[in-house]
Amino acid sequence: MTGLRILFVTPYVPSPLRVRSYNFIRQLSRQGHRVTVATLCTPGEETAAAALRVECERVLTAPFGFGGAIWNCVRNAWMQAPLQALCTFSAVLGRRLATELGTTRGGNGHGAPYDLIHIEFLRAALFGLTVQGLPRVYDSVDCISRLLESTATLAGSPIARCAARIDLNATRRFEGRLIGEFEHTLATSDADRQALATLVEQSWQRLGGATRQQPQTPAAPAITVVPTGVDLQYFQPRHSVREAGTLVFVGRMSYHANVTAVLQFVHSVMPRIWAQRPDTRLLIVGSNPNRSVRRLARQYGPRVVVTGAVPDTRPFLARATVSVNPLVYAVGVQSKILEAMAMGTPVVVTPPASGSMRVQHGRHLLIAEDAVQFAQHVLHLFDDTALRVHLAENGRRYVEDHHDQRTVGVQLEDIYCRAIAQFRTHQSFAQQPLHRVARTGSV
Repeated sequence: MTGLRILFVTPYVPSPLRVRSYNFIRQLSRQGHRVTVATLCTPGEETAAAALRVECERVLTAPFGFGGAIWNCVRNAWMQAPLQALCTFSAVLGRRLATELGTTRGGNGHGAPYDLIHIEFLRAALFGLTVQGLPRVYDSVDCISRLLESTATLAGSPIARCAARIDLNATRRFEGRLIGEFEHTLATSDADRQALATLVEQSWQRLGGATRQQPQTPAAPAITVVPTGVDLQYFQPRHSVREAGTLVFVGRMSYHANVTAVLQFVHSVMPRIWAQRPDTRLLIVGSNPNRSVRRLARQYGPRVVVTGAVPDTRPFLARATVSVNPLVYAVGVQSKILEAMAMGTPVVVTPPASGSMRVQHGRHLLIAEDAVQFAQHVLHLFDDTALRVHLAENGRRYVEDHHDQRTVGVQLEDIYCRAIAQFRTHQSFAQQPLHRVARTGSV
């Protein structure tokens, strides 16, 4: 197909740490599409933004920090959107988008330089709503309302629980109205797709609108599961010798779900493992570890290593005997699990971590229901070479079958073409724009 001009808008710089959007952009560029990325850039992300320029046509950045987030919430409070959408609705990035699309200084506002705009995540959704005259695809990634429901009760941080409770109802209303504003919506898993569809139906029922019994109405927008892709040439098994008794957890350590998981794992699971294998080490690999995570390294000495940001996670996955993913709550598909499986590293997870995957316990990975079972699975893998090889081979094959980023790229192309065709034939849902609804308090 002829290469498309795509404007890709994100609230954070796509990188190997923000892997879903990063792999989308890289794969689309490899398939001959011309991708321009417009993104907020927090202090410390400048290097990632520079690296991203190698992977696409252009990168437009707008500086963003804590002070700006507070001001955005105040400035945009009238919109009645969730705080996480308001805080990233940057006037600077908005002006850059308007200029890019020709909507200022006499521009025609039809987005002529681009065939389509791709909006990544709830925090960038408001930018997509300001664009007119251009097909729009929204990647929700996860159903954020579903995530907040779990966060409100299960997060280890009282601040995270409180923030989730404050933003939950506004997020439910927002997501329910948001989906129908775009030609197409993406999600990482069927559970998230169904949760979003339910919110849409509930929104229309509140407004006296359509239900599932009227499937041709705006109550049934297009929501498609597009899995997170893995670069299987980059993440592949190595033939180096693994370090005995070494566990690894990989993830952004500023994310409350990861922090909760690591703290509970160290305090509840590791003592059971150390009781039988006192030489076991846990490597916590990820950027911006908070004070409670850094304290683990001081408390447990060389048995718990907190690395902070690393340029490449593969050496840590390659040296570990087992990758652990003890998430207490989660939505979507966890890229850290997929990357470990692609590297041929045996994986032990909790049910929330694997709930959106089509994996089988004992074939692709091991699933632990509680701390006792988690420790038992890890100790079993330490002693059973055949089981480690079995999981490594089948885990790799699972990622090849379901998460090859080349296959994901082809699926994205198809969705983009459908969105463009729908837009051109005036089949997009005729809803009142959300930013106008917000003024009336109807969201």
